[in-house]
Amino acid sequence: MSKKNSGFAADLAAGIDLTDAGTAPRRSSIASNVLTGRSNRLADLASGAIVNRTHELVDPARCRMWAGHNRDYALLNEERCSDLIESIKAQGRQEIPAIVRRLSGDEDFDFEVICGARRHWSISWLRSHNYPDFKFLVDVREIGDEEAFRLADIENRARDDLTDLERARDYLRALTAYYDGRQRTMAERLKVSESWLTRYLDLARLPDELTRAFGDPQELGIRNAIALKALLKPDERKERAFQEAARLADEREATGKSMPVIDVIKALSLAVDPPKKSGSPKKSGKAETVANASGKPVLRIEGADRKGIRLTLLSKGGATRQEAEEAVRTVLDQYWT
Repeated sequence: MSKKNSGFAADLAAGIDLTDAGTAPRRSSIASNVLTGRSNRLADLASGAIVNRTHELVDPARCRMWAGHNRDYALLNEERCSDLIESIKAQGRQEIPAIVRRLSGDEDFDFEVICGARRHWSISWLRSHNYPDFKFLVDVREIGDEEAFRLADIENRARDDLTDLERARDYLRALTAYYDGRQRTMAERLKVSESWLTRYLDLARLPDELTRAFGDPQELGIRNAIALKALLKPDERKERAFQEAARLADEREATGKSMPVIDVIKALSLAVDPPKKSGSPKKSGKAETVANASGKPVLRIEGADRKGIRLTLLSKGGATRQEAEEAVRTVLDQYWT
């Protein structure tokens, strides 16, 4: 045995209680540090200060997506995962592990992916495109469904590559699955405001009869939900919105061209609430009031007979001078011979 090893062995042996020899135990600084360090680590693990994680490199084909995963795996493709694919190729490996649960009794799969659909898709794609040696790095956890949902939400909430609609539909599913429809409880568990959660739930609840108007509903955001939700009440407005959505969908299919989201919303809004024609008279007793497109009064026709036309310009009604001039021209076209 070398002097270095024999010295280290002696140091460790010095830590043993030598009561039979009747001598006091001797412990050098080296042995004390080794044993104290191990003792401290065991204490930290027991207290939760250190969490012992199990990371494994596995075949992605042995992993399936969790049914409650908040990303639509079918929407993933090379374009949506291009940044991650290039990063893995540059690093030569997957840097951040996906979070999974171990399965039992399933012959086809060993793990269920809680967080990491893009990582799973990217590694799978690379293995089939000239990188067969890449493995899927996973962090194996033992967690329940509600905790898995919150964990996945925290990891993906700040990601730009997860659409608002994907997140919204995940929230709507979780509301019933884990919180018995209690929105306030769900907001408290996610540590978000109830109004913030409401905007996502409104987006998820938009009916297919309306969202069919959009070429790619995944482009819809929570801000769009506010305008679209307003089109659904009362029933007669909702029906007009559905009819216009069907027309837009048919037109898109016929032409192969999709309109921008904002233009689709404008078309739906116009179909639901068509503007009043400037210059169209609105009767008020015997007089006729002419309003602008937004319903603000422009002028009032007090009467018309063989002697002429009597008008009152409603300059304080909220209409612009240009709208007043257009209304006067309309009256002239109607009455001047």
